[in-house]
Amino acid sequence: MALYHYVTQEQLSGFDKYKYSAVDSNPLSIYVMHPFWNSVVKILPTWLAPNLITFTGFMFLVLTFTLLSFFDFDFYASAEGHIHVPSWVWIAAGLFNFLAYTLDGVDGKQARRTNSSTPLGELFDHGLDSWACVFFVATVYSVFGRGDTGVSVVTLYYLLWVVLFSFILSHWEKYNTGILFLPWGYDISQVTISFVYIVTAVVGVETWYKPVIGNIHYRDLFTVMIVGCLFVVTLPMSLYNVFKAYRNNTLKHSSVYEALLPFFSPVLLFVLSTLWISLSPTGIIEKQPRIFYLMVGTAFSNVTCKLIVCQMSNTRCKPLSLLLLPMTAVVLLVISGTLQNNEITVLYIWTAIVLLTHIHYGVSVVHQLSDHFNIYAFSLKKPNSD
Repeated sequence: MALYHYVTQEQLSGFDKYKYSAVDSNPLSIYVMHPFWNSVVKILPTWLAPNLITFTGFMFLVLTFTLLSFFDFDFYASAEGHIHVPSWVWIAAGLFNFLAYTLDGVDGKQARRTNSSTPLGELFDHGLDSWACVFFVATVYSVFGRGDTGVSVVTLYYLLWVVLFSFILSHWEKYNTGILFLPWGYDISQVTISFVYIVTAVVGVETWYKPVIGNIHYRDLFTVMIVGCLFVVTLPMSLYNVFKAYRNNTLKHSSVYEALLPFFSPVLLFVLSTLWISLSPTGIIEKQPRIFYLMVGTAFSNVTCKLIVCQMSNTRCKPLSLLLLPMTAVVLLVISGTLQNNEITVLYIWTAIVLLTHIHYGVSVVHQLSDHFNIYAFSLKKPNSD
């Protein structure tokens, strides 16, 4: 694979000055999960690389997504009258999700324990977190599925965007304040999702068909939990933290335009993908929801990773991600009816391009920063010739 230098020299210099700054005020995280993670990290061998822990956790989510893709590709398996997902798959999903969550919590602790913390480790961690959003949203959807007892694929599409927006909001905060305020919704959602998978294995998906109270179903609670985490917890806290930085005169970007730059590409991605599903000649979201979600989530991760690079290197975020230019052409060709007879094929090809582009970007950035930090470390150790 031919690698490309995506990170500029200015950004490399910015990484050399970077200092990690984060605030975790979630009671669940502070009083329950951190003590648990502190116990877990003590049993890990010191030779185990933190980035390997990060990648292993991410692959547990990919494995869960792959398992559910095999047993429930179209999200109909949990609907009445369909062959349901085997119980052992839900047990595996619960264990894999909790393992991924645990490994995501201990990778940083392992880095500090082995004195191997680097900006590359943080970028690798948060970059994979941005991609993980689509995997756990699409996987938990299989619990309720579509149909009369589930959630429509269009509704799930918008719920996916609620999760994606919640994620980028935290990094928008850091881009403007220099501090990463860890969202409360993440810890709550991960523990809840792991629990729901195990419960589903024990009681069966039929349990979720029944109303909780009156006409309120579990699917409604699922929707309210996702939307509520954003509008009741994540968004108000983000706005408060940015306002507090403004009041204390510590904002990194004084103009509204510069402060909002990180939102331009995600908003364009949202507009393009929404236009596609709304004006699709063949109803693409109904026919291929899983592939469409994967495409959107991967493109979002690519956009977000570039924001994280700018945020950590203290450089200006570019308003437009180049990946969105060919996507604009694809969407315009599809909704105009030019590719009506081949829309599903186009979606698969475009998804493959997005996946390969994002993987190439990630591998190239990791190689480039690894080389840079090795050279930087060597220059610090090199004795003065004078």
